Amino acid sequence: MVRGIWIIHDTGLYLWGDGSIGWISSLFTFFNLFLGVQVRPLFGRYGPRWIMLGGSMVYTLSIFLLGSCKVYYLFMLCLGVMGGISSACLSTPSMASLSHWFHDRRGTATGVAMMGASVGGIRFPLILKTTLSRLGWGWAVRIIGFIFIVFLVIGNICVRSRFPSKKRSGTIDLQCFTDSRFIWITAGAFLTEIVLFAALGLIPTYAVMQGFDTGVGFYLLIVFNAGSAFGRWLSGMCSDDLERFNTLGTVNSTTAAIIWIMWYPFGHYLGVLYPFCAILGFGTGTILSLTPVCLGQLCDTDKFGVWFGTCYSVASFGTLVGIPIGGQLLQVAGHSRLVAVLGSILALAAFCFVMVQWACLGYRWRWLVKV
Repeated sequence: MVRGIWIIHDTGLYLWGDGSIGWISSLFTFFNLFLGVQVRPLFGRYGPRWIMLGGSMVYTLSIFLLGSCKVYYLFMLCLGVMGGISSACLSTPSMASLSHWFHDRRGTATGVAMMGASVGGIRFPLILKTTLSRLGWGWAVRIIGFIFIVFLVIGNICVRSRFPSKKRSGTIDLQCFTDSRFIWITAGAFLTEIVLFAALGLIPTYAVMQGFDTGVGFYLLIVFNAGSAFGRWLSGMCSDDLERFNTLGTVNSTTAAIIWIMWYPFGHYLGVLYPFCAILGFGTGTILSLTPVCLGQLCDTDKFGVWFGTCYSVASFGTLVGIPIGGQLLQVAGHSRLVAVLGSILALAAFCFVMVQWACLGYRWRWLVKV
């Protein structure tokens, strides 16, 4: 029997329970990001239609097969492998097409597009909570699959490319690492992914270790995703009018400080956990939404695919190890030390994003100059 807590976030169904189960969601997210560098050249050459159609079919199949899974390796194959690979074929063309249609308002467009993942993270757990008790595991997941079909059909119809196809497009290019700005932003993205997915996977377990029932962990995740949705939308809109790097650095630093101010000393109070999860969701949602936008500001448009693919190929390893390592740390070192580690990692990520801005200014602070 598989034990754990099911949540849905960023186009994926996530299960958290034992440390070994955490590898399923980690592998899903790893494939989603790492394989984006392989999907992006296909998008540049053939456009989004056939890539998204094939990804939609495999992703839907993986969800329906998931309803029949009963042993660990089947969960790993259906969700971790099939789901992760097919989700890369869906998310990569969807996000890449935004750069074809938006420039000045790219932050707003990216924030609204990524906001859908957090909205799904609010609605789908509530649907599962109702259907699991009434219909059982198999049909609860199949109902989610039918809902996915509706949204995938709409997505396949709406996503379009604008520029003509290219025979060669973005892939991994190690020459990116000769630019210090790229090194700093890639390091920041890698560290942020560790904190984001470790916190997302471990919040329910953390709540149980504090003496609260499993229902509290469930609703904490709902609050987290609500904050994330608002953060993605608002930060994207503000960054277009203010300054993208300033917005990213300010929110990242503030979120790291909040971990130390609220979560570390007062995490055993339920009245603190709910607003903290909303703030943490807002902060991580902002970082997740603005990092690709800031990355695109560092290079020419025709090089964005190369920079994006190389950056998130590295960052994907943060998602792979975040939940499993965080789970082991939680069991061995305890919840307080886990919070301290996550706060320190996010503070280091904030430092990296500040260094990106400093590198853009030639390592000289010019306060009135926008990057």
